[in-house]
Amino acid sequence: MGEQNDFLWYVMKAIGGKEKQVKEYLEAEIRTLRLEDHIKKVLIPTEKYYSVVRGKKVIKERVSFPGYVLVQCAMVGEIPHILRNIPGVLGFLSDTKESMLHASPLRESEVNRILGQVDEQSQSELIENEISYKVGDAVKVTDGPFASFIGTIEAVDDARRRLTVAVKIFGRRTPMELAYNQVEKE
Repeated sequence: MGEQNDFLWYVMKAIGGKEKQVKEYLEAEIRTLRLEDHIKKVLIPTEKYYSVVRGKKVIKERVSFPGYVLVQCAMVGEIPHILRNIPGVLGFLSDTKESMLHASPLRESEVNRILGQVDEQSQSELIENEISYKVGDAVKVTDGPFASFIGTIEAVDDARRRLTVAVKIFGRRTPMELAYNQVEKE
């Protein structure tokens, strides 16, 4: 039907918090109406982050761009009309009052940035918005030979994601360099 070049990425505006329902409904419509030849992917950009739950670090996921759903499709025939009429969809990001009928695709650089943000996040590069460390904070070592020792942060290196923590070992203050994921706040 369409070549690879016909499939462009579009951003649909959705009611906040309803992104997952919009995605599930759209995927069901694709199967029901046999639109696989026209709609290739439906994606909700997410990011991973650490959170502390009951004293343990847990990896969680949240929506990167709340209120938006990305769709890779060929805008032919009834496809724009079908997409706009999905429950919870408010329209396309590029919609203006003058041009409700024409959705503008994302530029390739924008798509690469958004998809790169989704695909390239490795566990060591997780966003730690939930946990911020500062000099003087008490922390508990959770990893390594000194696990369960409690110390005080003496230096923070956000660029390298490392901390210098002073712990008392046999009554002596001993500084050690630890990664963010080797400690938890006390």
